[in-house]
Amino acid sequence: MPDWVDAGFEEYARRMPRECSLGLAEIRPEPRSGKPVAALLAAEEGRIRHAIPARARLVVLDEHGADVTTRDLAERLERWQTEGTDVAFVIGGPDGLAPALKRDASEAMRLSSLTLPHALVRILLAEALYRAWSLTRNHPYHRE
Repeated sequence: MPDWVDAGFEEYARRMPRECSLGLAEIRPEPRSGKPVAALLAAEEGRIRHAIPARARLVVLDEHGADVTTRDLAERLERWQTEGTDVAFVIGGPDGLAPALKRDASEAMRLSSLTLPHALVRILLAEALYRAWSLTRNHPYHRE
């Protein structure tokens, strides 16, 4: 990823408190060497599942997922923290995510109705999580 992507993500990850830390695990996309898309997604799925911490709540980002507001995300964040649940947000590759991964997810959400590049999605997600956290703490970052 370009430096600006890493810098954008790190800016919001740095702002998160220790009790709600934000990490990133990049999964190598499958080489596009004429393989069928289903085979590519299956190979990526294996690497994604391997990277997800045990017992983590799986939330996939998908264009057909639930449209959530900042307040909705803040409520989810509070619930997850109360449950003591780690959450793994999965951003798909160029061809999306394997159907089985979507099916096994606790939920699917979308950040926008627009199609967005994955580099930008990771920054938008990090900012949205920071904003949701700030809302739960009455921090002045979020304004309504």
